[in-house]
Amino acid sequence: MTRIRPAALVAAVTAVGLLAACSGGTNATGGNSSSTLIIASQDQGSVEGVVKAFEKANPGIDVRLSTSGADQYQQQIRTKLASGTGPDVMSVWPGNGNPAAVDTLAKPGYLLDLSDRPWVERLPEAVKKVSQYQGKTYNGLFGLNGIGAVYNQDALDKAGLTAPGTWSGLLAFCRDAVGKGTPAFALGIQDNWVTQIVLYALVATTVYGPEPDFDEKMRAGQATFAKSAWKTAMAKYEQMNKAGCFQKNPLGTSYEASQELAATGKTLGIIQGNWIIALLKGKNPGGKFTLKALPATDTPAKFLMPAAAGTGYGVNARAKHKDLALKFVDFVMSPQGMSLFVKAQGSLPTLPDTGFAPDPSLTELSTFVNGGRTVPFMDQLWPNPKVQQTMLSGLQEIFSAQSTPDKVLQAMDADYRAGS
Repeated sequence: MTRIRPAALVAAVTAVGLLAACSGGTNATGGNSSSTLIIASQDQGSVEGVVKAFEKANPGIDVRLSTSGADQYQQQIRTKLASGTGPDVMSVWPGNGNPAAVDTLAKPGYLLDLSDRPWVERLPEAVKKVSQYQGKTYNGLFGLNGIGAVYNQDALDKAGLTAPGTWSGLLAFCRDAVGKGTPAFALGIQDNWVTQIVLYALVATTVYGPEPDFDEKMRAGQATFAKSAWKTAMAKYEQMNKAGCFQKNPLGTSYEASQELAATGKTLGIIQGNWIIALLKGKNPGGKFTLKALPATDTPAKFLMPAAAGTGYGVNARAKHKDLALKFVDFVMSPQGMSLFVKAQGSLPTLPDTGFAPDPSLTELSTFVNGGRTVPFMDQLWPNPKVQQTMLSGLQEIFSAQSTPDKVLQAMDADYRAGS
């Protein structure tokens, strides 16, 4: 995904330098060129603490950090790398699902091979797989993320409602929420990457429940999006919209604005990755937020959650400060750096023995991960980024009544068949 991104787990990315004009960035000053490290990140709100800890642990090194949203970041990073003005360290997504993913950046030689770093051999096989291109590791993936429904408990209590446990219960919950004057879920699809989140949460159960080998069938040419349960998931997405599950005008609502709605109780929750919990708590420090699987059938025992590694950090193959860049990525993958990141993001660490205790809000995600009831973020296993981009723009067009699920799925199939 652009971000999580996660099959049974998920999973992340999430989310994730650019010029100082990038919004939300912070820049260290002082130092000289030999001790200055340039980092571009889409991990707004979580990377800053890691950078401060890195500078404290490495006196004399100044970090110039630029952060930006996922859409802006993905649009600009490849241009920077191609022009030779890229950062030393950058956010890189797992797999091959978007313009800033491992395969997309490693294929033209923009990423430095990290296969000899000490943490690589300790990565779980599923994580290692999406951090590699042609058997070499290019991405330090530090956190596991999952997608589901994040509920604002105070808002639920005020409305006198409880989180639904079945698909039919979900639709009833949405109708009841409308009757209470508080929509069930915030949806900010003005940012097009957000359009995929609800769909992925539905696809996990509807597609991979009955066909766990769906990706293998797609690669073998034995399945298509248009003639699979992807069509069912699309229909359920539309049903949710018609049932009033989302606030008015999702297309006119940004990701940032959707956070505000869920954090302040103007909606009962939001369907997103677990990374959003930390952002909601930032807007409402006293709030209680919990991630649960989004019901897609009336059989809870068959629910799956998308879960996978989120965005990690790669090193520019032409980095001006390669040694410092490697030192930073190693810090990210150390127990200290990884714990700082996953605490800020509300995710789970990719490596064992970090000493990190997950937030209670992730109890259900941990249960699904440990129980093998997750699937990777769907786009991480697609052959090229175009499939995802076609899906994202197509979903926006469905919401604006300019396209249909059938047309979008057929277009995705055409892009998938085009290969890498």
